[in-house]
Amino acid sequence: MGLHEALNAASHGPGPIVKSIACGDVLVTRTYSDRFDLDVAPAIPCTDAFGVIVQLRDFDSHRLWRRGQLVYEGGHVKASLAITDLRDQWQCHHLSPFDNIRFHIPFSRMRAFAEEVGRSEYLALACVQGRIDPVMHGLAQALLPSLDSPEEANPLFLEQINLAMLAHLSQTYGGLHFPVDKKGTLASWQERLATEFLAAHFNRPFSIGDLASRCELSRSYFNKAFKESFGRTPSKWLTEYRVARVKELLLQDLPIAEVAISCGFADQSHMTRVFTSLTGETPARFRRKNKPFRVAMDQLGD
Repeated sequence: MGLHEALNAASHGPGPIVKSIACGDVLVTRTYSDRFDLDVAPAIPCTDAFGVIVQLRDFDSHRLWRRGQLVYEGGHVKASLAITDLRDQWQCHHLSPFDNIRFHIPFSRMRAFAEEVGRSEYLALACVQGRIDPVMHGLAQALLPSLDSPEEANPLFLEQINLAMLAHLSQTYGGLHFPVDKKGTLASWQERLATEFLAAHFNRPFSIGDLASRCELSRSYFNKAFKESFGRTPSKWLTEYRVARVKELLLQDLPIAEVAISCGFADQSHMTRVFTSLTGETPARFRRKNKPFRVAMDQLGD
């Protein structure tokens, strides 16, 4: 059962009321119910996407399972937000009345947005639970008329909401840096050239001095301006990019030592130290946690 089918199934019978609308390739769904006796909801289909849920009212009680294991029991207050990685299998049992809006955001859309704004990072959102977020609550409320009357929704309005949502999430939960004061930052063409150059050379030696020259700057000024633009040094940006590429390759059948070399690390030990310091887990543990679900998702797509 795909995502649309699961939502349609939930919208019939005595279950919660479900309304959906597409904002580009982001699916927005409102789900609500005044009942205390709902059945356990169908498992959310695994997919390469993030789920962002915003509560429109106080939600007193529910149970949440990840991969069949209970990971949360309790409630969330109005305007709170939860972000989940939908490569995992999630299932929820609503035990009290609720009203929420879910944003289903493909990984590909997050990365495309980062590139569109001159940020070539491998963008991923931090998974949070129950964090108050007035901005997302306001955007969710702004979509209510469109969800009630999708045929009357203004495409331009939906597009602007989509961009505002992506900008807020990527900066607040994805580490994407948008400097408030442009003084001392790289010009737009320099930002794009720098990130494209770093991404193209992430697994082979290069000179920061050469990159600075391409940006028509001295090495020292380039380093300072890059940090002002991206909130991190070129070295830190490159390390985070390499770790993101490692995560992708770990979901394939490559030996970990080969992944290390492919991503520009001296050897497997070097990669493990860097990966663990950034993620809090070893590459082997990351693979064990995530690869079974990658295989299952690939099989579903066949």
